[in-house]
Amino acid sequence: MSATSKRIEEMLRDAGISPVAGVDEAGRGPCAGPLLIASVILDDPFADTWAELRDSKELSEKKRESLFDVVMENAAAVSVIEVSSEEIDLRGVHTANLDGMRRAVNGLSITPAYVLTDGYAIEGLAVPNLAVWKGDAVVTAISAASIIAKVTRDRIMREMDLLYPGYGFAGHKGYITAAHTKAINELGVLPIHRKSFSNIAALL
Repeated sequence: MSATSKRIEEMLRDAGISPVAGVDEAGRGPCAGPLLIASVILDDPFADTWAELRDSKELSEKKRESLFDVVMENAAAVSVIEVSSEEIDLRGVHTANLDGMRRAVNGLSITPAYVLTDGYAIEGLAVPNLAVWKGDAVVTAISAASIIAKVTRDRIMREMDLLYPGYGFAGHKGYITAAHTKAINELGVLPIHRKSFSNIAALL
């Protein structure tokens, strides 16, 4: 973790504010599949247990899977929320994301005293929260949440690849790629596609 993380987490610890939850999401950008939001509380973000935590995008798939197990086995509390494509279409991705963040925090088995999020403050949350720029790279609990959300979503998309062969979901995970666009044009729009996204709406 960076010095920025150390300052934020040390300031909260030195002020006697504990426990602190980190929140992050995976899947805002794809045009297919769910949005996953995770919230994680770590007993001690400075423990050696968390030394390898990083933004999930900086890690290999194998390393993410390994750290997923570390977080699930050692975190004080973990909550994961899945938001369907239908809900995203109904409410919009940003609104659905913020609501998912609230649900993820409220779903923790331990009530946090403070919440740190990646990128977006959580409106309407009952506890104080702070949006941290690039939080998944600089705050340990957010990095943990990033890994939980990313690995959970990737596993779902690999299941979707088996359910809907030919679309390549195991590879692109629902993001808009040339191969994905070609598959949609040839095989059609699926129930898991986000109809409110412009590339999908144009085909309907």
